[in-house]
Amino acid sequence: MTDLTPENIDSRHDGFALSAVRARARGQARGGVVVIQEIFGVTPHIREMCGVFADAGYEALAPGMFDRIESGFLAEPNPEGFARGLAAVNASPWNQVAGDLQAAIDALPKPCFVTGFCWGGTAAWIAAARCAGLSGASCFYGRLIAEHLDQRPRVPVMLHYGARDANIPEENRAKVAAAVPEAPLYIYDAGHGFCRRGGHDYDEAATALALARTLDGFVRWGEQEEQR
Repeated sequence: MTDLTPENIDSRHDGFALSAVRARARGQARGGVVVIQEIFGVTPHIREMCGVFADAGYEALAPGMFDRIESGFLAEPNPEGFARGLAAVNASPWNQVAGDLQAAIDALPKPCFVTGFCWGGTAAWIAAARCAGLSGASCFYGRLIAEHLDQRPRVPVMLHYGARDANIPEENRAKVAAAVPEAPLYIYDAGHGFCRRGGHDYDEAATALALARTLDGFVRWGEQEEQR
């Protein structure tokens, strides 16, 4: 696995020092990727995703989005962990989230992209709408995106959902698709959290395809940025 380096970044929201882990790009960096956590914190899954992007040539940074609640916040994917994670979500207003993500974007080479999983998928959508210095966003199973369609992405986005995700019914996905018809919206034969290795919905084939599509998008969007 790619080595991860701990560091701190100062939020553009309030100057709070967020912990983060950085994965250096393999070879010369072709850009940067902010990797946004699920509700469980910067878990082994999120660290693994940083490694995936670093191996593909991007410098990856995963900020600890719930550090204000608890330094190094981590929760298990069980009922108690879900409750802790949801409480952290409710204590993290979107203005604060956007400011934290702006600090992560500012700390990475350009072109810079953002991706996130579950709550992080919605946070990636918010970043695409509010943050500067981005060239694209790949949003994985963000249930709350449908509640923030007034936040219009200013950069290209793509969306990934599991067809068997009981948390995100078809009506939710259809609402998002209608709001951004220009954005690729991919449906996989999988459940929720299909990228989280070890989770009960983990699906290796869906993960590989979704990440390949994401990396293809980053290359394409980066080239479009160079042509502007």
